[in-house]
Formats: sequence, structure tokens, C-alpha cells
Amino acid sequence: MKTSIAASAIALMTSSAIAQEVRSTLPDAVGRVSPALDAYANETIFGSEWASETLSVRDRALVTFAALMTRHETENLQSYVALALDAGVTPAELSETITHLAFYTGFGNATAAAVAAAPVFEARGIAVETLPGASPELLPLNEEAEAAREEFVSGLYNDVSKGVVDNTREVLFRDLWLRPDLAPRDRSLVTVAALIAAGQPEQMTFHLNRAMDNGLTQAEAGGMLSHLAFYAGWPKVFSALPVAKQVFESRAQ
Repeated sequence: MKTSIAASAIALMTSSAIAQEVRSTLPDAVGRVSPALDAYANETIFGSEWASETLSVRDRALVTFAALMTRHETENLQSYVALALDAGVTPAELSETITHLAFYTGFGNATAAAVAAAPVFEARGIAVETLPGASPELLPLNEEAEAAREEFVSGLYNDVSKGVVDNTREVLFRDLWLRPDLAPRDRSLVTVAALIAAGQPEQMTFHLNRAMDNGLTQAEAGGMLSHLAFYAGWPKVFSALPVAKQVFESRAQ
């Protein structure tokens, strides 16, 4: 089966092979037009940031994919789909990431990401039958946490848009977030990455807390912020830093 062969290839890949593949995502034209940018990319982004142990290469690939999808950078997505798969993100996890982020970045971004991923999946023999379906057996619901979230959102916005409140409850938190093929930590990781890439730090407090409840460490969150500075831009990350600082401090109390 081709997917088994692909899985074996991933297991055999060395860190140097991944580093070389990361560098291959940079178009040759960059060096011909902006030698300084080419040097920054190879020395600082690929040579230093991607090598930092604050966040695994697998998580960096997932975060980068989430950021590019959010920013609708379709010309780069296909290379990063391949990179994510080679770095250890499974086809099911990538499929679920696209589904999940449709609700946080918009369906247009999700459909564009699916179009970019399709040739890579086809080339690697990843059959649609092996990917998560529409109605899997859901993970258990944290009734207490969901009741608190629902009370807060309903109390604030039920008179503004009952449709948003109802869909947030039924479609997102009682369905999407409980799908089993992307771990809760990773759902939170890509959600926070998408919020930062979209420049929406006002939504981060809930989701960064949820990410850390789901197992993301403070060091990993800090590593994600550092990584995203290169892919979403310094202004968006600096807008997110005060929110992260507040979350870290509140959890330390």
C-alpha cells in the first residue's frame, strides 16, 4: 500500500533531509532578485529558526501550513503540504487541519488549501478512503468547560445573533473540536497560529488558554510566536505578544 511506503519514508528522514526540504521551499527567483532576502531566509529562517528546539519540526510545519492557509498564500501551499507530510504530520491530520481551519479562516481559504494539497496526496497514493470521513466517533465532551463557554457566549450574544451562538455550540464545540483525527492540542495549535496570522489577537485569550489546557507548553507557545514572526510578519506577532504575556501570567498565579 502506497501510504505505508510513505510512512516508512517519513520514519527514515533525517533532520538534515528535512532542513534541505525546508530550504527547497524558497523559490530560486528570490536569490536572483533579492540576494539579501535569500541570505536572511537561508541563514536566519531556515538555518536558525527552523532548527530551534523550542518547537518540533513537525509542529513548525503544521504552524507554517496554518499560517499560509490563513493568509491565502496558495502559491506556497503545495510545497508546505509535502514538507508537513515528510516532517511527520499524517495525511489525516493535514486533512483535518484544512477542515478545522475552514471555520477559523473561511471556506475560501480551506478550499484553496484542499486544491493545493490534492496533487501531493495523489502523487503519494493517499486515497480518499483513508482520510477522516464526515461522521467519526467523537471524542468525549468536557461538559463543565463547554457549559461555562456556552453560558459566557450565550449571555453576551444570544440577542445579537442566535444563529452564531447555536452554530458555535453545535457545529464547532460539540462536533468539529471533538473529531478524533487531529489531537486537541494540535487543533488548538493551528487555531492560535491562524489567529496570529490573521491579525486577530483579541480572539487569542480563550484559544491560547485552551491550547495550554490541551498540552501546549509555554515554551512551545513562545516558539510558535517566534516562528510566526517570519511567516506572518513582526507587527502581527507583536500584536499577539501582550495577549500571550497576559495568559502566561494569569496561569502562573
